[in-house]
Amino acid sequence: MSLCSIKGLARDLARVSMVFGLLLFFGCGGGGGGDDDDKGKNSNSNNYPKSSVLGGSGSDGETKSISGIECVMVKAGTFVMGSPTSEANRYDDETQHQVTLTKDYWVSKYPVTQKQYREAMGTNPSDAYYGIGDNYPVNMVSWGEAVAFCNKVGGRLLTEAEWEFAARGGNKSSGYKIYSGSNDINQVAWYWENSNSTSHPVGTKSPNELGIHDMSGNVWEWVNDWYGSYPSGAVTNPTGPETGSYRVLRGGGWNCGALICRVAIRNGNSPSNRHYILGLRVAFNSY
Repeated sequence: MSLCSIKGLARDLARVSMVFGLLLFFGCGGGGGGDDDDKGKNSNSNNYPKSSVLGGSGSDGETKSISGIECVMVKAGTFVMGSPTSEANRYDDETQHQVTLTKDYWVSKYPVTQKQYREAMGTNPSDAYYGIGDNYPVNMVSWGEAVAFCNKVGGRLLTEAEWEFAARGGNKSSGYKIYSGSNDINQVAWYWENSNSTSHPVGTKSPNELGIHDMSGNVWEWVNDWYGSYPSGAVTNPTGPETGSYRVLRGGGWNCGALICRVAIRNGNSPSNRHYILGLRVAFNSY
């Protein structure tokens, strides 16, 4: 039996019974390690993240290669972040609230691949046992290493709100969906029931309305924010708490049950942690 950690042992134990043990507790052992100074980087998250390379303007869903990475334009908009109280197996950190994003941004169409990471950083840290190859998502990446990759290619990590807006299809959303692009997880995600216990090449499941792939399942994706409670009211361009103990991960992974791959699910993990289920997605400011 494996465990897929969300945040801390107490919460994991509560969730195990709900997902029948089909989860991986990656907070302890396995992929630990990392540099101690990862935790302190970019702790002032109230400074809205900026990329050194700018993608320019575009229309919703338009694609463009930026720094050699295929990206999708996400236009500014307003959406409801979190999950409704009627959603099965939701958790108390998914409180719905209105979010307005006033800045357009570009996001990589796929999770960062092992080839892209190796070409930028000169190494591929991925655990070969859980999927190795140019088009597989990179894994075994700490939050600090994810930031370093983004800086190297002139990009940045998404904010948590930007991640969820993109995962929900942005302004092209055709309505609330449990997973990114569908209510049928098998259409859009590699997860416990179909992954054969390994990651898979990116883009091999259907995209969401914006044409973005793998925002549910395959590998968890680091975002910029520290983990904390959602605000109770409407917010504009949120960037999360100013400091904290855990950085946010979103999207679920190949070793997680279906409920852990919901768009609304949130994970907090030590920014120094590396694991074979942890990857990233890169973003670029438009201007």
